[in-house]
Amino acid sequence: MDVPLLVDGIVRQTMVLIAQISTASGQRAPLSQVADRVFLDLVHELERQQVGKKVIADMFGLALRSYQQKVQRLGESVTDRGQTLWSAVFGYVRDGRVVTKAQVLQRFARDDESSVRGILTDLVESGLVYQSGRGDAALFRATDAEDWTHVTGTEDARTLVAWLLVYRHAPVALEQVAQDLRVEPGEAEKLLAPLVKDGRVTVSESAGVRTYSTDSCVIPLGAASGFEAAILDHFRAVAAALAAKIRQGLRRSSPGDTTGGSTLTFEIAKGHALESEVTGSLARMRSELIELWNRVREENDRRPIADSGYRVTVYAGQYVERETSSEEDS
Repeated sequence: MDVPLLVDGIVRQTMVLIAQISTASGQRAPLSQVADRVFLDLVHELERQQVGKKVIADMFGLALRSYQQKVQRLGESVTDRGQTLWSAVFGYVRDGRVVTKAQVLQRFARDDESSVRGILTDLVESGLVYQSGRGDAALFRATDAEDWTHVTGTEDARTLVAWLLVYRHAPVALEQVAQDLRVEPGEAEKLLAPLVKDGRVTVSESAGVRTYSTDSCVIPLGAASGFEAAILDHFRAVAAALAAKIRQGLRRSSPGDTTGGSTLTFEIAKGHALESEVTGSLARMRSELIELWNRVREENDRRPIADSGYRVTVYAGQYVERETSSEEDS
């Protein structure tokens, strides 16, 4: 397997997707922390796979000491040990209710000033913090959950993403949900509260550890809320299937595969005899899979699955790529 070729291609396509998302609907999403987050997440995943620090450092082309210093700088605030600088700054703004930029910079004077300023910008542009005024006298206040609901008129998107995380990792500790959402545990608990209240998520506690569980996570087709959760889950499904295929060493496809996927591109033109059949593929697949999902749920209600049960995640996608003339492009 040509690993560098695969890594380069996947990174390139992922960057295309991030660029599209960050500029969707005319918005300009903050990207100042993306490179650092990618580095830390990749490091954590390599460590989870029990790759040694020296090997990881070599993979990034860094000396071991330089690698350790970078991880420490990005992963922990010098001012507030034990938490990331991003979390520390957000926690300070939230706990202070209303603070000035000068106060934030003074509070984190031992940390890199440009990083602190970048985090404040990131928090404001992501909607987690309100800003009033400019310069070092600018005022900052954390956004309440009620503010998100008022602005969108729908359920907080982060609550639905939290529901998805619980479903995928149940039973899952509150701290893990908070880490995946990049918020403090108290904020994660607030996001989960409406799910617990209406019974979509259940809470249990053992040996002082609180965990969350759910039997399902359903985002109906056409729902006003849940686009973010649906996109994340679809991307996770595709990435997980590819990772499983590689991990299992399945370098060739076979008719009996239970893990993997197929990609087909149909060359058609307007008025083609099979145009509607080809473009209607997604609708047919959705209809068939939703009907099958409902039948499985009804069967599980009649005969609950035992502890030996397992999950099968099926993903389906389609996009139409229409060529445009040079005049239309101009």
